[in-house]
Amino acid sequence: MDFADQIYQIADKVEKLKTQLLTEEATKNALIMPFIQALGYDVFNPAEVIPEFTSDVGIKKGEKVDYAIMHDNTMIMLVECKGINDKLTKHNTQLIRYFYSSEAKFAILTNGQIFKFFTDLVDNNKLDEKPFFEFDLLNIKEQQIAELKKFHKQNFDIAKIISTASELKYSNEIKSILNSEMEEPGDDFIRFFTTQVYAGNSTAKVIEQFRSIVKKSINQWLSDKVSNRLKIALDKESERDKEEAKKIDETIQDEDIKKKIDTTEEEIEGFLIIKSILRKKLDISRLFHRDTQSYFGVILDDNNRKPICRLHLNGSKKHIELFDQEKNGTRHEITKLDDIYQHADLLLKTIDYYQE
Repeated sequence: MDFADQIYQIADKVEKLKTQLLTEEATKNALIMPFIQALGYDVFNPAEVIPEFTSDVGIKKGEKVDYAIMHDNTMIMLVECKGINDKLTKHNTQLIRYFYSSEAKFAILTNGQIFKFFTDLVDNNKLDEKPFFEFDLLNIKEQQIAELKKFHKQNFDIAKIISTASELKYSNEIKSILNSEMEEPGDDFIRFFTTQVYAGNSTAKVIEQFRSIVKKSINQWLSDKVSNRLKIALDKESERDKEEAKKIDETIQDEDIKKKIDTTEEEIEGFLIIKSILRKKLDISRLFHRDTQSYFGVILDDNNRKPICRLHLNGSKKHIELFDQEKNGTRHEITKLDDIYQHADLLLKTIDYYQE
């Protein structure tokens, strides 16, 4: 099972067990420990995952964080856990104290469904107030799986994660702002568009008049973008379906042709005569035959681009077709198979062309 499958499996458990997880401990056992395990850390090995890690800060002694994750004998992450029905925002202050007193570079605040990842982008060794990455098991996006995978034990690289953490943080905040503005556009947001299209002053009355116009315009623009992407996706899907149907048709046609081809004893006997002639110049294991509806072909090295001859034995007259150096074919009439021996020199000469 790959990493993404493991994460989706835990997501399924959230759906099924959410109403039954009544305590923080139950949430840990059912969801958080499997999540840490999916990141490649053995939750039953205290050298990798330390439960109830003691974190002393100033006069506050004996405070404990739920888990401290180790990597190459270095503490890299702290994990503070809450019950699945708990809100996470009110617990940030406690996590800040834990982070300050440890050597960990990352901290996770989670209730088993939502995982908030923090670091110290603003002030060194001081946990940021806002997470740089948030992962919701009931709202998984494909790109988030790729970001989450960076925290896997096999991929963990502090420098690489930090280099993208800042971009992730601000990108998420911008998306949050956009989402809020799309739902209920603020005056500044409306004013930005109004000044682009309206020649007069952007008074409060004008702003209010434009509020519904801006909102409708943005919704229509988003709808058009989605429709266009859906059309492109459907066109690609249709093209793939056509290609697949074409391949199936070609396969059926090939099978039908194969069923119509009947290799006769006479053709096999002719092939044996040709082998007996050519054994003087090459290893006959290099000779192959290909039967078609119109002729029985003999080729070198199982390669259609190396024809030696073709036998036409199914008509009222029988022929052997021989090839020159330019692979131009010439038919020679034969009355019986033994007549093939009369063309031995030309057959051997064909081999010379390929040997040269």
